[in-house]
Amino acid sequence: MEQLNILWSNTGLQQMAWGQGLMLAVGMLLLYLAIVKKFEPLLLLPIGFGAILANIPSAGIAEGSGILHIFYVVGIESGAFPLIIFMGVGALTDFGPLLANPKTLLLGAAAQFGIFATLLGAIGLTAIGIFDFSLTDAAAIGIIGGADGPTSIYVASKLAPDLLGAIAVASYSYMALVPLIQPPIMRLLTTEKERKIKMVQLREVSQTEKVIFPIMLLMLVALLLPDAAPLLGMFTFGNLMKESGVVDRLSDTTQNALINIVTIFLGLAVGSKLMADKFLQPETLGILVLGMVAFAIGTACGLLMAKLMNIFSKNKINPLIGSAGVSAVPMAARVSNKVGLEANPHNFLLMHAMGPNVAGVIGSAIAAGIMIQFLG
Repeated sequence: MEQLNILWSNTGLQQMAWGQGLMLAVGMLLLYLAIVKKFEPLLLLPIGFGAILANIPSAGIAEGSGILHIFYVVGIESGAFPLIIFMGVGALTDFGPLLANPKTLLLGAAAQFGIFATLLGAIGLTAIGIFDFSLTDAAAIGIIGGADGPTSIYVASKLAPDLLGAIAVASYSYMALVPLIQPPIMRLLTTEKERKIKMVQLREVSQTEKVIFPIMLLMLVALLLPDAAPLLGMFTFGNLMKESGVVDRLSDTTQNALINIVTIFLGLAVGSKLMADKFLQPETLGILVLGMVAFAIGTACGLLMAKLMNIFSKNKINPLIGSAGVSAVPMAARVSNKVGLEANPHNFLLMHAMGPNVAGVIGSAIAAGIMIQFLG
């Protein structure tokens, strides 16, 4: 009997605190969303599984010399994983739609307003005593509004590492929920007539333009804002490998094997930060709410900027593509196209929406650089 008592006292069931049990349920929920609902499965599945591993009592997988803690220190604390992911995203990106219609850059820029509005909101809530966020915490939370997971993780690792788990989960959850969050905002802020606007065919962009653009973009932004160079540098390097056409093997590896391997480790490392004692705090709920507000404001600002541009433009822009200014690539562009097809079955907006979508990636990287430069 005594041996059975000893055996029972050493089990995870006996040692489990209520918070760990709750976080195990959260991990299972993330797995459900990834497997059944197919919401951003490439990231929610490893994040959810990492959360389960991190909350097994006495296992120590996410602490000390545990494997998940090693993943975190090597890949996220150093900032390496988000940068490698950005390189892969660059290799998968086509700047053609943006170059064919440069004014859509304004839509991507407008969508970043959600980042700074939420930063001010977090500071305001702290000032009135609802939450206790520092200025760096507020900046890291605000970046969720860019709907760019790697950027959110990178900024959080630099400015608010203690909030990394909540920020990462909020960022990737809202990216996954783009098809649910954005359409109501799009319909609320546009008329049926505006959603039916058909846009002219994009001009063909030469290969020379596609090769020169990432180099010029990096030089222009990095020389003015050096703290944006790591993110934007990896992004443009990945794109240059793709567009140059001379390193197909490297480009193919970056687009497939490399980004897939790093995504596995990144997801598990992020999941390791969902330990009950760190995640179950009042601030976590605040981060989830503020992240949603940031994303909604970013979507709305992109739509309203498109409507504003139409007042002064002869060639009308369908405002729906403004919602793609958040950098959830290519999900946000697909949602713009889907809502446009609902209004007009012959209105294909996907390529038009990719312009502001790519601009949003650039905008979020620049916003991240600004945050780090002034607060890091």
